[in-house]
Amino acid sequence: MTEPLRIGNASGFYGDRFDAVREMLTGGPLDVLTGDYLAELTMLILGRGRLKDPRRGYASTFLRQWEENVHLARERGVRIVTNAGGLNPAGLADAVREVAEKAGLPVRVAHVEGDALPVPDGCLTANAYLGGAGIAACLRAGADVVVTGRVTDAALVTGPAAAHFGWGPDDLDALAGAVVAGHVLECGTQATGGNYAFFGEHDVRRPGFPLAEIHPDGSSVVTKHPGTGGVVDIGTVTAQLVYETAGARYAGPDVTARLDTVTLTQDGPDRVRIDGVRGEAPPATLKTGLTRLGGWRNEVVFVLTGLDVEAKARLVKEQFADALDRAGRVPAEVRWELARTDRPDAPTEETASALLRLVVRDQDAEAVGRAVSGAAVELALGSYPGFHVTAPPGKGAPYGVFEAGTVPADEVAHTAVLPDGRRERVPAARRHRELSPVDPPPLPAPLPAGATRTVPLGLVAGARSGDKGGDANVGVWVRTDDAWRWLAHELTVERFTELLPETAPLTVERHVLPNLRALNFVVRGLLGEGVAAQARFDPQAKALGEWLRSRHLPVAGGAAGPHRRCPYDRPAHRARHRRTRVRGPPCGHAGQTGRAERRARQGSRRGR
Repeated sequence: MTEPLRIGNASGFYGDRFDAVREMLTGGPLDVLTGDYLAELTMLILGRGRLKDPRRGYASTFLRQWEENVHLARERGVRIVTNAGGLNPAGLADAVREVAEKAGLPVRVAHVEGDALPVPDGCLTANAYLGGAGIAACLRAGADVVVTGRVTDAALVTGPAAAHFGWGPDDLDALAGAVVAGHVLECGTQATGGNYAFFGEHDVRRPGFPLAEIHPDGSSVVTKHPGTGGVVDIGTVTAQLVYETAGARYAGPDVTARLDTVTLTQDGPDRVRIDGVRGEAPPATLKTGLTRLGGWRNEVVFVLTGLDVEAKARLVKEQFADALDRAGRVPAEVRWELARTDRPDAPTEETASALLRLVVRDQDAEAVGRAVSGAAVELALGSYPGFHVTAPPGKGAPYGVFEAGTVPADEVAHTAVLPDGRRERVPAARRHRELSPVDPPPLPAPLPAGATRTVPLGLVAGARSGDKGGDANVGVWVRTDDAWRWLAHELTVERFTELLPETAPLTVERHVLPNLRALNFVVRGLLGEGVAAQARFDPQAKALGEWLRSRHLPVAGGAAGPHRRCPYDRPAHRARHRRTRVRGPPCGHAGQTGRAERRARQGSRRGR
């Protein structure tokens, strides 16, 4: 029987836990260790860095991690596959070789290129998203380290799996299974309890990084090294599966994976089996990403304390508009947002205060610079009582824009540069299938009519949200069949936009994934020009799902189940958090905990 291929991940983004590479290499057996460093914002950051030094353009953190762990990786025979090459995979590959040579170790290094596209005027970067075939070619040629540029996140897993098991382009089901495993691993600790809706049920203070045991048929088991923190269960894997996806067809360069065929099974403690994944031919085009500087922005946050918050906000808006008019430099976009973080009769000044946020944008740096900061400073002694801001106004900063597009796959020169320097052209997929929505699946029978109670949606459902360019997605899932019978009928597009009024003017799509007891909502245009543009308070929509979970709606009794208090809301946990100087439990029950602590303190005083 063929042993599974054990692939771990040690990075979910550029800036993730530095020690994760060593933790994964020493924590247990691995065949391959991957590192995902690229995101839409990262490409912009690397592009700006390359303007200063054309020799760079890659994620330098990886090189430092390699310097510290090259001996460990070679000693344990673990191959390294990473997209840290960014805009300069050849440059990073050369740097990796130099480190190995200084260490006196024979390391065969290969890289994948061809993702770089001609950069249009006004843009910083232009790249196509490549698949895993180039990585597979490098590994088949004996590479110990493979460096890539812009590949799909899942390609870091499909490439090693295809090389190990000998899969070809027609092994669509196996490739699709590896894509799903790769999607679970790509964001690191989000698969092991990080950013998890039901975090209070587990100790997630320092979750371990995930790994997948890939089998010859493409099925897998997601797990983590023994003794590491966090948890791997059906919930954590489901949360990651619905993250930054859209419909049931999850398209990539090698295969389109059908997310509506995924089956999850708890396979023991911290082990979740993924199987049943069906694959289809990929589309004939590759996704592309362009980044450019969009202009200049500035931000000022005014603090409004105590009484008459709305009147104070009106006053400062009028004064600010007048000051800009007098300066003759009104920015092209002026946006105000009042966050009512204040409470009546508050016990602290901070909790008695609201925040009035001003964001301005313009193509002209001067229009958002001195004109704005000067107007804010000049109000200091002549505006509302208690005037102050959270930070001194600055001179403004550039913001970026990400644009997604497509390019015919056969026009991209996907190339594997092998350890001996030979260049192997990687052909595009031979078969293609146009990407189209699946037919809506039948919904489960609704729960019988009966009593309801109005509670937060999060009492019943988990959620995870994220960004894709200017769009946001919110995946919502439940953990019981009765809850699914309720959710599938209750959380329509109309109900979704009612609960999140900010989405009402936009196009919202709902996709149904019955196997996962999940719904996936895609909100078109919520994020404007993408995360780098910082168009809204939560520019990557990371907390959009938690906002949805906090909204109240009538829930059928069979779906809600008994109320369970967060495990962090217990005396032992509160005592531990007090000892470690953590202010309150990391859960949604801070108000309950505060009342409990006050009662405990009162009882203690009475006892004295």
